Amino acid sequence: MKNVLILGSTGSIGENTLDVISRFPEKFRVKALIAGSNVKKLKEQAERFKPDAVCLVNSNETLSFDCRFYTGLEGLKKLIEETDFDICVSAITGSAGILPTYWASKKGARIALANKESLVCAGKFIVETAKEIIPVDSEHSAIFQCLNGEKRENIKEIILTASGGPFRKRRNLENVTPEEALKHPNWNMGKKVTIDSATLMNKGLEVIEAYWLFNLKLDQIKVVIHPQSIVHSFVRFIDNSVLAQLGVPDMRIPISYALSYPERLPLETPELHLNLYSLNLDFEEPDFKRFPALRLAYDALHLGYPYPIVLNAADEIAVEFFLNRKIKFTEIPVLIEKTLEKSNFREPASIEEVIEIDRKAKRIALEIARCL
Repeated sequence: MKNVLILGSTGSIGENTLDVISRFPEKFRVKALIAGSNVKKLKEQAERFKPDAVCLVNSNETLSFDCRFYTGLEGLKKLIEETDFDICVSAITGSAGILPTYWASKKGARIALANKESLVCAGKFIVETAKEIIPVDSEHSAIFQCLNGEKRENIKEIILTASGGPFRKRRNLENVTPEEALKHPNWNMGKKVTIDSATLMNKGLEVIEAYWLFNLKLDQIKVVIHPQSIVHSFVRFIDNSVLAQLGVPDMRIPISYALSYPERLPLETPELHLNLYSLNLDFEEPDFKRFPALRLAYDALHLGYPYPIVLNAADEIAVEFFLNRKIKFTEIPVLIEKTLEKSNFREPASIEEVIEIDRKAKRIALEIARCL
C-alpha cells in the first residue's frame, strides 16, 4: 500500500490521479489533498477519500474537515513536514508549484511530476534533492519508458511530439479569442496549459523540463508536430534505431505509470484502448516563425539560468492578460521576448533566489504588458 500526497488535487491532473487511485484501493491510499481555492471540490474529495490532512493554499478561511486542516503556503509546508507519504503527485499549475515540489522532494518520496515549472525554474535544486522523479507529462513519460533499460550514452536524440494546438493550419492568428484558444483538439486540460499548447510554449517548457529530467544537451532535444497525439515521443539511438510510445491522449495512462512504476496497472477502461487498425499518423516540422514561443524557450535555455525562470514568469503574466482580453494572442510571445530582453539577473544560488527572480520577472512583465 502506497500513501499518496496530491499537490493540486482539484485540477485536471489531480482529478485524474484520484480516478486512477479509486480503481486500485488495495494499492494506494490518499494521505493528503492540497488545493488552491476550490473549497467545494476539496470537501467532496475529502469526504470520499478520507485523507489524514488537507490544505487550502489560497485561503485563510476556517473550515471543518474530519482530518488535519491547514491553510496558506506556510500551512502547506507544515503539512508536508508532518505527513508521511510514499508518492507526491506534483500537479499545482505554474510557478506556484515550485516550493511545494521542492519541500516534498526533501522528504525522500517519489515525485510524480506534472508541474513542469518546477524543473524549468528550479531544475538544479529539485534534481539534486529528489530521491526519485517519475514524469507525468505524457511526452516525458514516453521518453522515460523508451529509455527503460537503455544506457544514456546510447541516446542520439529525443523527439517530443506536439499536437500543434487548435491553430496548426490557421494562417491569421491576430484575432484569436480566448474561447478559440481554449478548444484543444485532443487533450482536456486546465486553462493555462491549454493556452500554452496553442502558442507552443507548453512544448518549449517541456524541452527545458526534458533537459533536466534526462541530462541531455540542448541539441539532443527536438520537437515534431503530430496532430493525432497518439505517438507521445520518440528516442533515436546512436545506431539510428528509434523507439516510441503510443497511446490514446488520456492523462490517466502516464499517471498510473508514475504511481505504479516499475509495475503497470491494468486500466480496463474501454476508452483507453488504442485501435491500431484505425491509426492515421502524421508528422510535421514545427513552424518557429508562426509560433515564436517555442523558439524563445530554446533561446532561454541556450542563454542559461536564470533566463528559463524569466521565460516562465513572463508567460504566466502573458497568458493571464490574454485570458482577460488585455492583450492579443500574437502579443503573448512579444511580451515574453521583451521581458527576456529587459531582465538582468544572476544565476540563482538557492531555491529562495529562484522564487525572488520569478517575482521580479513578473513585475517586469506586468509593466510591459500594460504598455502593449
